[in-house]
Amino acid sequence: MTSICLNRYCRALVLLAAALEFSAGAQLSFMLTNAAPAAVPRRASIIFIQCDGLGYGDLSCYGQTKFQTPNLDKLAAEGIRFTNYSADAAASAPACAALMLGRDANQLKQRADMYVPLEADEITVAQVLKQSGYHTGLIGEWNLGDENSSGAPWRKGFDEFTGYFIPADAANFYADYIFRYVPQSIRHATNSESAEYVGREMLYNNAIGKKETYIPELYAKAAVNFIKNNLSDKSNHYRPFFLLLDFNLPGPKIEVPTDAPFSDEPWPQPEKDKAALISRIDGYVGQLQEQLKKSGMTNNVAIFFSSVGLPRKGVGADPQFSHSVFSTNDLRAPMIVRWPGKIPAGQVSGFKWSPRDFLPTAAEMAFTAAPTNITGTSILPVLFGQMQTNRAGAN
Repeated sequence: MTSICLNRYCRALVLLAAALEFSAGAQLSFMLTNAAPAAVPRRASIIFIQCDGLGYGDLSCYGQTKFQTPNLDKLAAEGIRFTNYSADAAASAPACAALMLGRDANQLKQRADMYVPLEADEITVAQVLKQSGYHTGLIGEWNLGDENSSGAPWRKGFDEFTGYFIPADAANFYADYIFRYVPQSIRHATNSESAEYVGREMLYNNAIGKKETYIPELYAKAAVNFIKNNLSDKSNHYRPFFLLLDFNLPGPKIEVPTDAPFSDEPWPQPEKDKAALISRIDGYVGQLQEQLKKSGMTNNVAIFFSSVGLPRKGVGADPQFSHSVFSTNDLRAPMIVRWPGKIPAGQVSGFKWSPRDFLPTAAEMAFTAAPTNITGTSILPVLFGQMQTNRAGAN
């Protein structure tokens, strides 16, 4: 009898030792309670749609009355529309750098010439998100370093890139090539090993004398394909994605394939073209929303929509035509954020923020840390309605 008790006592000690060894890295509460461990919420994918030179009042949800932007109006109605978001700089290059680095655009004015690449030790929002497990993509203009520099997109955290480095090429809406970086997209016939594609992909239907492929249209199609190819599901362990869609629109010039549906309006031709261009932007946003709906990703994707720079003067259209700017010193740009289930719908906020605040906001959304040398501040509490916003100046 004594032997049996002793054996039971020894087995109990062994089981206790095993339990202690198993839980060595766990919290003490795991051992002392029967409560189930808290579930880690699935991280949201993030899409940032950025235009260039889109005025504060160019959208009907911001007071423009000449025509409607129904898809962007819907985006705003289902999320939050900011009335005091500042582009931080009249030029787009330093504002883009501020978005990427979480720093004040005034500290980054050397990028205003559009040819100074990001430094090797500068950490971008794409690197922060990629390191935390996001698949990252950039479609559109990138003026922070070409393929031979330290600022090349794939050296700054982007897994995929489709677009242009040179501003002049990005401004050509009928270019005869597009630059692509796609890892492991080429399979060698001899050894079946995969390699990356880095280089120019020719658009032969835009050869001399032809204008068949409108580049912004190509961006929109590429963005839809990116969503299709990177669904967050069981097959990839619910890996989220980050997509930066950088439209050079309206850009330094107003150029559209047609001025429809405004051909019969009694407006000057530049105004017809501008209205048609903004309507196309609205349509591209609608395409993305439709693809997210088809993919079943509507409720776990946060969409940011904004613009860098100010409407260009001298490009033909009068900025006052669509209430683009309020004064010569006004750096405000549209900013809409939609995240169903997280951001209460129908909000209008006068909270003041700028591109530098996106990096820490995205990092907090990804449950990861932002670099310590940034000047931006996460606005996630504002988005969630946990911080009282300043509604002064809300329209």
